[in-house]
Amino acid sequence: MSRAPNYEFQQWWNKQRVKNNLDILEEKSNQPISPSFHSINVDSAAAGGGGGGGGGVSSDLSVGKDRGRSVRQLSWVCLLRFQQIAGSLVWISNNLVILVRTANRRIASPISRGESGSSRLYRAIRLFLIVVILLLGFELVAYFKGWHFSPPSVGSTDVLGLVGIVYAKWLDIRAVYLAPPLQSLANLCTVLFIVQSVDRIVLILGCFWIKFWRLKPVAAVNYESNADNGGVDVEDYPMVLVQIPMCNEKEVYQQSIGAVCILDWPKEKMLVQVLDDSDDVDTQQLIKAEVQKWQQRGIRIIYRHRLIRTGYKAGNLKSAMSCDYVKDYEFVAIFDADFQPTPDFLKKAVPYFKGNDDLALVQTRWAFVNKDENLLTRLQNINLSFHFEVEQQVNGVFINFFGFNGTAGVWRIKALEESGGWLERTTVEDMDIAVRAHLCGWKFIFLNDVKCLCELPETYEAYKKQQHRWHSGPMQLFRLCFVDILRSKVSWAKKANLIFLFFLLRKLILPFYSFTLFCIILPLTMFLPEAELPAWVVCYLPGIMSILSVLPAPRSFPFIVPYLLFENTMSVTKFNAMISGLFRFGSSYEWVVTKKLGRSSETDLVAFGKESETLLRSTSLHRSSSDSGIEELSKLELSKKTGKTKKNRLYRKELALAFILLTASVRSLLSAQGIHFYFLLFQGISFLVVGLDLIGEQVS
Repeated sequence: MSRAPNYEFQQWWNKQRVKNNLDILEEKSNQPISPSFHSINVDSAAAGGGGGGGGGVSSDLSVGKDRGRSVRQLSWVCLLRFQQIAGSLVWISNNLVILVRTANRRIASPISRGESGSSRLYRAIRLFLIVVILLLGFELVAYFKGWHFSPPSVGSTDVLGLVGIVYAKWLDIRAVYLAPPLQSLANLCTVLFIVQSVDRIVLILGCFWIKFWRLKPVAAVNYESNADNGGVDVEDYPMVLVQIPMCNEKEVYQQSIGAVCILDWPKEKMLVQVLDDSDDVDTQQLIKAEVQKWQQRGIRIIYRHRLIRTGYKAGNLKSAMSCDYVKDYEFVAIFDADFQPTPDFLKKAVPYFKGNDDLALVQTRWAFVNKDENLLTRLQNINLSFHFEVEQQVNGVFINFFGFNGTAGVWRIKALEESGGWLERTTVEDMDIAVRAHLCGWKFIFLNDVKCLCELPETYEAYKKQQHRWHSGPMQLFRLCFVDILRSKVSWAKKANLIFLFFLLRKLILPFYSFTLFCIILPLTMFLPEAELPAWVVCYLPGIMSILSVLPAPRSFPFIVPYLLFENTMSVTKFNAMISGLFRFGSSYEWVVTKKLGRSSETDLVAFGKESETLLRSTSLHRSSSDSGIEELSKLELSKKTGKTKKNRLYRKELALAFILLTASVRSLLSAQGIHFYFLLFQGISFLVVGLDLIGEQVS
């Protein structure tokens, strides 16, 4: 389908040409008139006496005066225009110099060379960039030759020259051979985009239904009300095992251990396991000393360290569950090292297991201590708010199944054992155990009103590695459990939900179409105008989906446009991770611990200090001033400030895509396509900002 020619722009162009021709003719016609007119006035003055002569002289002086004033005004206007142009050029040159210096500094940085520039995807993007630049140069030559409005044809009798013949042949090739397959691919991605948008709208409607009817799980018992009435019986509390898996978590280990140790639960009914996989000896000693400190305060807490770190987090949890004393416990609560549960967490989560013998998991919502730290954390907050408020809540209410988030949840140990326990076959062990438990007939509950504090990655490097693991792991799992899903005894509706919605639509199709549509097809349609993407696909539908995504976080409405652009920018990372996991490339099984900074607000620190003091008074232990929670955390902040200086990185795939999109925006400008031009321009700038690591925490 060919794009309709832009008649409005062509009419304007023709009018300008006619107007310029008329101005030239008028100037030529005025030149011989002026001398003859003056000579006539002089002659008439000489023939008609003094009065006529005086009138001729005054008329001539007034004309001269008007001409002098026009020249002055013209000079001032020219000077003003020159100053404006000079100022603009200075501003552009200064920012360009800053940009070049930043890029040069980061290209020369040794850490920048660690980026996988030799990857298959990067080589393909680099080749695509070269082709796009060549096509733009070809189109510019054709534009200045006037072939944009009247393209030449191969069979024309006009003398076109070699360039004209090549351009005419190129027009024929792209219309007959290149545009049809590109249009078919664009139509396919558009259909996938519509299907995914319908799925998101259905989830939003389900969330509104839950809010309107106030649907929420109901617990059979209430430990908090029993405590208020003074009728607490320790035997009514089940045995709970609390696990904190960590690896080189020097920045956050004190916060997580301290928050777990002050949980409001009978101490004889709770055991804390600190599962340390650190390979740094100093970090091991610090964590072991922290555990010993809480042991002296009467807390049942033990320290476990593996000599051989196999299986990453899954191997760590599997090793801990193999201990003999685990059989004495009924439930296990898991918290990653940067998570800080509130003291009443167990009293709010565990009661839902009472009377629900088929309930395997109670998952709680995450809350973020640093969601307003920078633009990157604000955009992450939009994504995760939609994930918990909409996806997890709707699936929990209507299906009783969702993916385990790996932390801030309580599992029934019996369900873990019957589902096969923790397996080391993927990097998403949490999703793996959730799928296997669902296939065994177990149910899940999501608590949207119970929150657990945690920390968002503040640097793009940490966030990118996290997203790579989160999007490559599901594809690994899909390959491994596809046959198990088909052979399972669950209903066909649950099988269809797992295969088509849980895996294919939300884990495979979403990164595929978002990267292909906006980073490949859209730039190509600028150089192959016979294939096109409608404006509603480029702008309107993504805008509506962004608005829906921001609804669970209404304070983030000012960031709708950055969110839309950043999600498209992240599509290259998600697409690369999806392909790596699906085809088992080397980086798909790489586990990189997300870097934390140990962020905490003053309110969190004060609350932590108060809870520590309450615990110490209840255990009648002597506490020195150095044991204060606030002082310990302040020491940790000081140690972080005196640590190593971090450096920004350069991300080559994002930079190459930035130049591709900016090149395509220049081509769309030649075609006078407003929406496509602005989208490509701002999306290219977004890729450029991310590629130069100018988003997130700014480091030297």
